Parts: sequence; structure tokens; C-alpha cells
Amino acid sequence: METLHKNAEKQIAEFVAEDFRTAAVFTKYKIDFCCNGNRTVEEACNKKGIDSNVLVDELNAVLNTATNQTIDYKSWPLDLLAEYIEKKHHRYVEEKIPVLRQFLDKLCRVHGERHPELFKINELFTASAGELAAHMKKEELILFPFIKKMVKAKMENGAIQSPSFGTVENPIAMMMHEHDTEGERFREIAELTDDYNPPADACNTYRVAFAMLDEFEKDLHLHIHLENNILFPGALKLEQAFE
Repeated sequence: METLHKNAEKQIAEFVAEDFRTAAVFTKYKIDFCCNGNRTVEEACNKKGIDSNVLVDELNAVLNTATNQTIDYKSWPLDLLAEYIEKKHHRYVEEKIPVLRQFLDKLCRVHGERHPELFKINELFTASAGELAAHMKKEELILFPFIKKMVKAKMENGAIQSPSFGTVENPIAMMMHEHDTEGERFREIAELTDDYNPPADACNTYRVAFAMLDEFEKDLHLHIHLENNILFPGALKLEQAFE
């Protein structure tokens, strides 16, 4: 019982940073682990009216299941993690956006009359696509190069010049705010799509579009988690080491 209480006091972000498989448990209970991971399990459960002991039991069951597939992102050097996020998650977003926009436009034309919620879904996704494109460029051109510069300077026992944005806290705060916006947008999309369950009269395009939206949101959750809960705290700590 002592362990349960202790784990209920642990932050959601800590669970997911240690083992990403726990994200599935939080998702099941509709608890946001990527943007709002800085709450304790107990706080999140109280807000949702969930028994924290039940949730912690499920988390422990996941943690105690041996697997060779868990990637320990926390052990990665920050420059490697930044490179990985860019090559895997940024590229994924860039590849999927045009396909999804095409599908959603078609759904609005063909099914919009019977399912007017499609217009709102399309509007939300289009807004998200534009914001994410700008967001990722800021990371790739400003924040990630500075993180890589800090890692290199640390390895070579060198110094770093103060960046134009003052401290790494500034772009990180902006990126986290933008993550919150996209997280909120996708919560609305999930609600409008009945958690990505197509209606009974859905055609194949309808089903594929909803499955792709579901996959897109899952990828976005992991993407935001890697930044908010691992890369950004690591960058803040690394910058302090130069002071």
C-alpha cells in the first residue's frame, strides 16, 4: 500500500519518461501525459474522479512486464534526441499533413451535408497544420541548433555565446505554449470524431482519414512528450552548467 501511495505522488511525466508504455494507461483514462505531465497521478485522478490506486495498479502492471522494445530516450545525448525528433516526428508531420488535408476536403464535399461536424474537424486540422509547420521551423532553425551547440561546447569544455533570445528558457516557454495549443486542438478533434470512430455510413476514405487522424495524434503525443519531458528539461539543466 505504501508503494501505491508513493507512486500516486509521482508526476505523470516521470512515469512516461521512464517507460513510454505507461502512456497507454494515461491515454485510456483520458489523462494528458504530454502537455500536462507535470501533475502527480493523484492530482490527475482527483480531477477525473478516478481511484488513484486502480490507476497505479495498472501502471505497475505495465512497468513489471518485461519487454525489449522500450526505448530509453532519457539516456540519449540531447543532440541525438533533437536530431531524432526532427528526422522522425517532424518528417512524419510534414508527410501526413497534405494527405490528411486532401482526405478531409473530400469528406467535407461528399459527406458534409449529413455530417456537418466534418467542417469543424477540417478547420481545426488545417489550423493545426499551419501552426505545426511554423512551430517545427522555429525548433529546427533556432532552438535545436542552440541545444546542439551547447552539447558540443560541453564535450569540448568550451564556452557558449549568449544567444539572441537571451536564455534557452525563452524559446522553450514559447514551444511549450504552442504544444498546449495543439494538444487542446486535438482534444477537440478527438471529441468531434467520437475518438476517431467513423459513423456507420462511413466510406473507406472516411475510415482511413479517421485512422490517420488517430495515428497523427498518437505521434504528436510522443513528439510533445519527448520535448516537454526530456529534451527541454535537459537543455535547461545544460545551460545552467555554463553559468
